[in-house]
Amino acid sequence: MPGNGGSTSVTRSTLRQQIADALRDEVLAGRLKPGQAFTVKQIADQYGVSATPVREALVDLSAQGLLDSDQHRGFKVHRFSVADYRSMVEARALVVDGAFRRASGRGTLMDAQAMLSVRRRAEEAARAARAGDLDILIGYDIRFWRELSQIAENPYIIDFLHKLRVQAWVFAVPYLRADPRLMDWLWAGHEDVVNAVARGDEKSVRAEIRAYNDHALAWADRLER
Repeated sequence: MPGNGGSTSVTRSTLRQQIADALRDEVLAGRLKPGQAFTVKQIADQYGVSATPVREALVDLSAQGLLDSDQHRGFKVHRFSVADYRSMVEARALVVDGAFRRASGRGTLMDAQAMLSVRRRAEEAARAARAGDLDILIGYDIRFWRELSQIAENPYIIDFLHKLRVQAWVFAVPYLRADPRLMDWLWAGHEDVVNAVARGDEKSVRAEIRAYNDHALAWADRLER
């Protein structure tokens, strides 16, 4: 019956997304490491599901640049370079700067209800950064920037920036976990950005974000040295 087919399709789609989210979290947590290879069957066995939604989830993650696929060997976690990371930071800097310039013409950068949610994300992210809690920080930082990017009022820009943010964390996590100076490199300026947005101070917002990107590039310089 048509109804049954639709239900099956929705269930598979939901499972596909759940698997993709779980694997993305594994990569962000550093439990799936750059270059680590696996097959559809291995993941299907791990989660106790059929191969089809697993294959679809892995293809989705490949499209996001997080996995590399090989028709004969399966998949492996993409290995980003320092040069890749620099390019990510520079690309998001250009896009975000342009988005805030454009948004400043509207007067209010973000409505009050949206600001409440963004501020909560900012507080949690900053608290985790100051505590050196990388696991908590990653989740809140990604959500913070995703919500803040709504200022652009452009779904393509929002998705592009989110993809860059996730890729940047995927690159950074293995290095940060092994860094005895971890606390020196966890940026905690989320609340400063939110305060500038709340004031509608576009220049201060852009200055705070430039400082954030400069911090990221300084860390990349250290990695290269």
